[in-house]
Amino acid sequence: MPNAPGSKNSKFEIRNSKHVPSEAEGFPPPASAGATPAFAGVTSFLRKQELSPRRRGVGLVLRAVVAVVAIVWVFRGQDWGQLGRVFAGLNLWYFVLSLAIYVAGQALIGLRWWLLLRGQTISIGLWTAVKLHFLGLFYNNLMPSSIGGDLLRAWYVAKHTDKKLQAVLSVFVDRGLGFSAMTLIAVFCYLIFLRGQQLRPASPNLEFRISNFEFPAIGGVWLLVGAIVFLSLLLLTRSGRALLGKAWRYVYINGTTLLNRSKDAIIIYCRMPLTILAVLGLTIFLQILVITGFWLIGLNLKIAAGARYYFVFFPIVWVFGALPISIAGIGLLEGGIRELFTRFAGASVEQALALALCQRFIWVLASLPGAVVHLTGAHLPRDFFIDYKQAGD
Repeated sequence: MPNAPGSKNSKFEIRNSKHVPSEAEGFPPPASAGATPAFAGVTSFLRKQELSPRRRGVGLVLRAVVAVVAIVWVFRGQDWGQLGRVFAGLNLWYFVLSLAIYVAGQALIGLRWWLLLRGQTISIGLWTAVKLHFLGLFYNNLMPSSIGGDLLRAWYVAKHTDKKLQAVLSVFVDRGLGFSAMTLIAVFCYLIFLRGQQLRPASPNLEFRISNFEFPAIGGVWLLVGAIVFLSLLLLTRSGRALLGKAWRYVYINGTTLLNRSKDAIIIYCRMPLTILAVLGLTIFLQILVITGFWLIGLNLKIAAGARYYFVFFPIVWVFGALPISIAGIGLLEGGIRELFTRFAGASVEQALALALCQRFIWVLASLPGAVVHLTGAHLPRDFFIDYKQAGD
């Protein structure tokens, strides 16, 4: 297969390289072969994210194992008949409304990314940015691949502009703003609505109270004790010390890279505070919108917890589910919602699971437009093949 145009030594294989995208299709002109050396590190960084086939396979198997174990744990001892009765009471129109709200929220995320690109004078079409976002959503939620949706967007836009650094940083800043908004919503709603209030566990034998950070403090102490014991056991053996040395080198190298990228992002985007404030405001709005959609489903499932619980619990679960230890957060998201709503919000196990599964179904359905984009290639130039791999692998 031919290599990418303008890059004789490219490590990526490309298919159907005869067609060149035009600006009329909503794409910026492809980067020239003589792009500035200052951005060479960006291409190097993106290529390093593509692991060898063996490492990809091992990582995928490990994530699949975590997903299976988590799902088994979530549904252990489940009364399927009762779960079916809870689903039977769900009004389909509430589900459709929540799905429509979620899809609209994803379109707004595409708009958010487009605004960040525009701030760097990278002229990609709005509709193209939205379709690229849905394509990334499809890869994140439905494709068991080592190529995440964020990496796909970063590689694609960097390939078709000379402003490679700004293009890649726009993706990382886009994701960072999402996490920041989730954290702000969760912390604000906790401090305003839940702190110091009596929690309502489903079991009368369990009593919890959110006050003075008692529960987080106890959990933190146990985590600290466990970490100390674990590290002590590793230090007792030669292999354990070698493992710690490798782990430290890995964290140091990747941490340095992450800090350098963060510094570059801060320097670039601090020059446009109005854009960042507008994008952050848009992010908070769309996340409030999406959480409200899930609250409507919970209301229809007769979960007695108020909306304030959703605005604390869902951001926490989303951040936890974003950890790359399971395929699309399978099992982690469902387990998080089940535990939080049953332990702290008075929901039954079946109600909490029904809510978690509705979220999963909505994510899957909202990702299907990305599958259509992937299969038809309606937004991509013909010389870009998403399932790229290193030549010679």
